[in-house]
Amino acid sequence: WHDLTKLHGHRITWTQPFKTVVGGVTTRSQDTVPHYLRPVHSPGNRMNEPQIAFVVLYATYIALILIFHNTLICYPFRLLTTFLHEISHAIACWITCGDVHKIRVFDNEGGVTQYAGGCRVLIIPAGYVGSAMWGSLFVMLSGGRKTATGVAGVLVGMLLVSLCYAPNRTMICLNLFYAVFTLTFIYLEWWVFTPILHYVVLFYGTFVGIHAIFDTYQDTIRRTVLRSDAYACYEQCNCCLPKCVGLQWAIINISLQIFGVWVALVQLSEECNNKEWLECLSGNLAWDSPWEMNGDKMQEWGNHAKDMFKSR
Repeated sequence: WHDLTKLHGHRITWTQPFKTVVGGVTTRSQDTVPHYLRPVHSPGNRMNEPQIAFVVLYATYIALILIFHNTLICYPFRLLTTFLHEISHAIACWITCGDVHKIRVFDNEGGVTQYAGGCRVLIIPAGYVGSAMWGSLFVMLSGGRKTATGVAGVLVGMLLVSLCYAPNRTMICLNLFYAVFTLTFIYLEWWVFTPILHYVVLFYGTFVGIHAIFDTYQDTIRRTVLRSDAYACYEQCNCCLPKCVGLQWAIINISLQIFGVWVALVQLSEECNNKEWLECLSGNLAWDSPWEMNGDKMQEWGNHAKDMFKSR
């Protein structure tokens, strides 16, 4: 997105934060608040051009998805979301030391993952929640060239590896198509024209995230299907009805999509320009004053609390 808006070398320098005294209490301006905790409309953190471009494109994608969601145009992307649903079951099975025998996607937008062993309590929710997690990951990593390439490469790897688990004809065609499609845009991004992969990865994330929310509502909240993941989860834990399980998944899925957008906006901020992805989230920016963990100050507060307790 920085390449898109031609902001090479552009920086914004803010003046030093000032202090004011209100009722004997010293306060600071919002410039001292970490950038990831400030509202985007605050004076110290107005949205820059890459962030505006991201928000506009994200909103455009959502509008197009809502308009064409049930049409033939989005049919291949609905199948992709089904694949991510099934591969999430498989990944949860592998993580919990189970064995996956089959991964299949059908042309009616259904799918099945046959496995043995593993922890069913974690494997069952991994479908709906897992596909939403992939959508969130695609969105949050879409803003950078390297991060978009990395997550696109992971998707291609999953598409190809899953073909080793007794796929049906629909899944073979689906996986090979998306593997070639995604690899083509990776090639174009690095050797022909940039930025272009950002748009593809962001669309993947937006569609998968929105469809995961819609699918969760249709299959687990609006109706109860005896063979659904929500009903299987209810059989494992009778304290929560299938529709209640679906409601919890829907809340998680919505939160994941919001979180993905938030992280993407943080990464596109001026403070994170020319910084690595993890450095921006976990580096010094995460402990800016006045939110810095100050051991002496905390000890002073502790001693003050002890004095108050003793006085009582």
